[in-house]
Amino acid sequence: MQKMIFIEPKAPNFHIFSQFQIPRLGSFILGALMKQRGWDVEIFVEETETINYEKLTLADIVSISTITPTAPRAYAIADKLRNMGITVLMGGPHVTFLPDEALRHADYVIRGEGEEALSRFIDCWETDKDFSTVPNLSYKSNNNNIHNPQTAFTKDLDTLPFPDFSLLQSKVKKIAGKRIIPVQTSRGCPFDCSFCSVTGMFGKRYRYRSTEKIMQELRMYNSSKNFLFFYDDNFTANPKRTKELMKAMIREKLQFKWSTQARVDITEDIELVRLMKKAGCHTLFIGFESVNPLSLKEMKKKQTVRDMMNAIKILRKNRIHIHGMFVYGFDNDNWQTVKETVKFARKAKLTSTQFLILTPLPGSELYNTLKAGNRLKFDDWSLYDTHHVVFEPEHFSLSELQYAQIYSHKKFYSVYEIIKKFITVKWVALGLAHYARHLNRSWQKKNNTFIKILELLSLRSKAILTIDYREKILLEEERMVLHS
Repeated sequence: MQKMIFIEPKAPNFHIFSQFQIPRLGSFILGALMKQRGWDVEIFVEETETINYEKLTLADIVSISTITPTAPRAYAIADKLRNMGITVLMGGPHVTFLPDEALRHADYVIRGEGEEALSRFIDCWETDKDFSTVPNLSYKSNNNNIHNPQTAFTKDLDTLPFPDFSLLQSKVKKIAGKRIIPVQTSRGCPFDCSFCSVTGMFGKRYRYRSTEKIMQELRMYNSSKNFLFFYDDNFTANPKRTKELMKAMIREKLQFKWSTQARVDITEDIELVRLMKKAGCHTLFIGFESVNPLSLKEMKKKQTVRDMMNAIKILRKNRIHIHGMFVYGFDNDNWQTVKETVKFARKAKLTSTQFLILTPLPGSELYNTLKAGNRLKFDDWSLYDTHHVVFEPEHFSLSELQYAQIYSHKKFYSVYEIIKKFITVKWVALGLAHYARHLNRSWQKKNNTFIKILELLSLRSKAILTIDYREKILLEEERMVLHS
């Protein structure tokens, strides 16, 4: 029996989800596929355990999945394995868009969706090892990088196996006593926001699994000890289809709670919102992105501040928690945008909030634009995690944009806000606020050197900032906290 080991590398930097160990689904679906073919399969998720290189020597192929911030770690693992004489296959969003870079570390790279490509690759591996017809595959031949054409995206998602979490070699840490189970019901997104690389990876057309197939998978986790997270980029993109799934979940009387990602336009259908709540929806992750109308237009978000306010009102009325996500750093953003964003988030009484830094991920329109304009300041991919400034902003210096994030989290998760949540008995929000406040402080300490580098680079920048005296004092306070 031949053996394949999958590895999901750990992000080297401390980030917002460091304590929320939810593995990505790709390796578990591909692992199930290989298991069906009769291969011996194991999966290592480095966030939960140390890689056992002795075990890796038993593998015929090691497959490493990477997103952009884990790419340096993925390459380091790949280099070590190849020095040990082990064949390395890589996949994931980052290497999809930078296959030539990946081939400096791996023997083979699968670009885009991997299910059909991996099956075809293994067909050739088990026979003549002629990979010239394998779709989506990049490899070396006579010292040249060969990039086979990409095939069409998987049309029928029902043909894919359920992710097999039994292949994981360690136990994922529970959150509040519950095991978090990732599930995906669709792929693709037609909105094509300028900072997003999803469309390049999964296409601009939505593809859906059938309700029957989804329900088969959900029954596997029907316990109040589980909490499900639907990985869909826009879970409610097709309201009719989502309603059908919600009604099936209600009829089944599933015991678990769940959360997912959605756009603000979800609240245009009140029936859908009510069905989601009845079906067990606990929290919606919503990308509000900005309260600056010019920035919303710049990023091609196709929503307004009024849409955001209306969505918050309706979701709160239906007792669905909201995790709001905002992004700083667009060319139309300035310090006034930061102040207004924090004010908006506090007034909206969101359960939790993330203030992220615009990050130019390979495969996005934003990355191509900033690279062409020579505005990328760091080539260390581990910094491309939405928590580090890596490009030259238009109306901030490098350090000012970084402090905008620190300031926003400090204001939203202030002691005053925590006391308010305690008094009003908002236990979920209170727990998250305590966690986020601690996280913000820890991040500053761990990134002290990086922030000092930004300050030095900012001194050389020609950016002119207009910040009133009060904000200068606030920023100075942040520096005092940083250096204490």
